[in-house]
Amino acid sequence: MNLSKKAMQIQPSITLAISAKAAEMKASGIDVIGFGVGEPDFNTPLNIQEAAIKAIRDGYTKYTPASGIKELKKAVANKFWKENNLNYSESQIIISTGAKQCLANLFQAVLNPKDEVLIQTPYWVSYPELVQLADGVPVFIKTEEKDNFKLSIDKLEAAVTEKTKMIIVNTPNNPTGTVYNKEDLMLIAEFAKKHDLIILADEIYEKLIYGDEKHISIAGLSEDAYKRTVLINGVSKSFAMTGWRIGYAAGSVEIIKLMSNIQSHTTSNPCSIAQYASLEALTGPIDAQIGMIKEFKKRRNYMTEKVNSIKGISCIEPMGAFYVMLNISKLLNKEVEGELIKDSVVFSKSLLEHARVAVVPGIAFGADGYVRLSYATSLENIVEGLSRIEKFVKKYYKEFQ
Repeated sequence: MNLSKKAMQIQPSITLAISAKAAEMKASGIDVIGFGVGEPDFNTPLNIQEAAIKAIRDGYTKYTPASGIKELKKAVANKFWKENNLNYSESQIIISTGAKQCLANLFQAVLNPKDEVLIQTPYWVSYPELVQLADGVPVFIKTEEKDNFKLSIDKLEAAVTEKTKMIIVNTPNNPTGTVYNKEDLMLIAEFAKKHDLIILADEIYEKLIYGDEKHISIAGLSEDAYKRTVLINGVSKSFAMTGWRIGYAAGSVEIIKLMSNIQSHTTSNPCSIAQYASLEALTGPIDAQIGMIKEFKKRRNYMTEKVNSIKGISCIEPMGAFYVMLNISKLLNKEVEGELIKDSVVFSKSLLEHARVAVVPGIAFGADGYVRLSYATSLENIVEGLSRIEKFVKKYYKEFQ
């Protein structure tokens, strides 16, 4: 049978694969510490839960408009105005089944075959796959740890071609935790203007910033940036609502209309109950969110300090999101129990087998000398997991004892 060549080229998510393997080991009674999946370990705040229950009891269990309910669009528009100083009408907003669907809708709405999309590495695992599903071409631009994993204009200029259609700006960044400041974003906005590019601003981790940096939306830097930017956001990370699957996007009326048309023929409307829960998330009290962010910061501080105390590995302190990129370059091309640790995938498998710790190989993000650790897990797990990593390094790498 001759199946879709396009679909066959798409790689499965290594993040989910590692998490599935860890879950399988746990189910068989093996004590595994998981640093894999990027979702808060907190439960959804009670007021949001109650809003969902009320929506069910009030009968809001039918189809809604394909692009989302009017009330939630209004709440999203109000959020952009109050928090980002951005003015969007309801016709400029779409509600989707998670931010990932917003991304898929956008790529399908604007890309033609062979259009190029500029993506920094390390990158979130789904960007290149979603671009390719929309017949686009991902063009990778390597960022360096010494530069805090930030894009440079020189590298952008070297990568742009007449086929370049879009640039992705993800801040706070998954997987690096990098936060772009106003000066960084101004340079990118001017670059996009110079080359007439669409800016995809993925701001799903907007609320999760722990240092002195503040979240700046690139769409708010100028009238030109506003017109060429499509903002992607959602409730999953900020409100511990990953399973509720609600994301939203804002942009020009023309692009949002195309995204809505695509959505109407794929999933139709996102879950009605989850939409009303998200309405409460955006309009209700945020005490639980504030407490969650405070806890993430405490975990981040412990993780980065502990990692950098272990010989052979290191990391920079992430300013946002809830990930640490662990530099394992000194541990590669050496043997563990007779196996050559040739890359981050083999390292991750060895760590899972011999230390019972699950991490995500950096190769999934285009950065093979690293593995990603999520600190969206309890401090108790973090302490134990890093202790196991330390013992693993000391046991199998004599030079780092």
